[in-house]
Amino acid sequence: MHELGITRSIVAIVCEQARGAKVLRVTLEIGKLSAVMPDAVRFCFDVCARGTPAEGAELEIIEVPGWAICRSCGGEMALAEPFGRCPCGSSSLELIAGEELKIKEMEVAECA
Repeated sequence: MHELGITRSIVAIVCEQARGAKVLRVTLEIGKLSAVMPDAVRFCFDVCARGTPAEGAELEIIEVPGWAICRSCGGEMALAEPFGRCPCGSSSLELIAGEELKIKEMEVAECA
């Protein structure tokens, strides 16, 4: 399960950016074509955050749908897998969304 390593990295980045402040909320964007399972990240987050400023933080995950442009006709289409076929018959597609994995935002407590 590579999500454990990914989640460890997410928590490390969040804690570094928080500069010692308590992390209240973390919002991630995970693309449907990224091969990262949001439920596994959710499961790992509490374990990885234990003992860090992110412990107890709310985790919000936004799942980004797969989207592609056909290189032949220029048509755009939703994708459930990182491959597909355009209605024009072409399989030459350029993925434009759905592969991302990013920390979109985080909320920290104000320092006293």
